[in-house]
Amino acid sequence: MSSNLNYTKTGDYFLPNLILNQPRKQLNRYGRMRRNYLMEQRPVVYSTMLLNGTLYPHLWEVEQTAENRMQQLMKELLERNPAPDKEKKQMAWVQHMNSLKAQAEEMILTELIYS
Repeated sequence: MSSNLNYTKTGDYFLPNLILNQPRKQLNRYGRMRRNYLMEQRPVVYSTMLLNGTLYPHLWEVEQTAENRMQQLMKELLERNPAPDKEKKQMAWVQHMNSLKAQAEEMILTELIYS
């Protein structure tokens, strides 16, 4: 098996010139959170996925799944716990929506990001 690798001499060592195919598209919040979790808590999995080229497709999948799950959870939580009238009680509405969003995010973090 022959490979066309170029090497750079660094001190007394020859190091291969490796180029990882990283996408140009930026990761959003959930993708970055998953990447940070893998880097800090599962460094072997992170390194393996990075070298195999499966890291960024995995992060995009987690990101898309988290966004879709967030919309679905907010809809379900609003059906179970209706919000107060927005026109009459603005602050109560904001407080209620923030509470629902925090609940949904906690579920997403548990299910997708930190698993």
